[in-house]
Amino acid sequence: MEQLCDTHGQEERAIAPVDWEATQRALLRYLLARRLSPDLAEDIAQETLARILVVARSQAISSVYALAFRIASNLLVDHVRLETRKAPPPDEDFVCDAPSLDRILDSQRAFDVFQRCLSRMPHLRREVLLRRRVHHESCRKIGEDLTLSSKAVEKHITRALCDLRRAMNREGIDLTGWNG
Repeated sequence: MEQLCDTHGQEERAIAPVDWEATQRALLRYLLARRLSPDLAEDIAQETLARILVVARSQAISSVYALAFRIASNLLVDHVRLETRKAPPPDEDFVCDAPSLDRILDSQRAFDVFQRCLSRMPHLRREVLLRRRVHHESCRKIGEDLTLSSKAVEKHITRALCDLRRAMNREGIDLTGWNG
């Protein structure tokens, strides 16, 4: 029987002889089967054996292999958790959901053109457009409130949209791909 000496001055505990090399080989096969690099598998196997020795000093181990595989499995989980917590290294493939600075500036410029165009429209055309497109009122409701026919309301909307498109084109703003 192999004797272990406790470094804290407690009494020595005898444990059954263990084939540590066979245990280490079994651990390495187990870890390599999980597609770990050989270096990482060696590190986890070594840490596992060190922890088994610590446990063996304080309590009897009924199955060294069962304990070894459990400890190795837990160390593997800890390793995966640690790796997933690390921030990904900055690279060119990083995708951000926020709009780009160019898109923000283009949107601001388009908004300014839109505002100027609205302010230059005849009052009735602007009111009809805003009530229909911003407030989502029906053409019939707008017509009733402003004493216009539905056809006249539609013509005001069409003309207002044409004015806006012309103003955007004049400023070189491409509206393809914009949601609207």
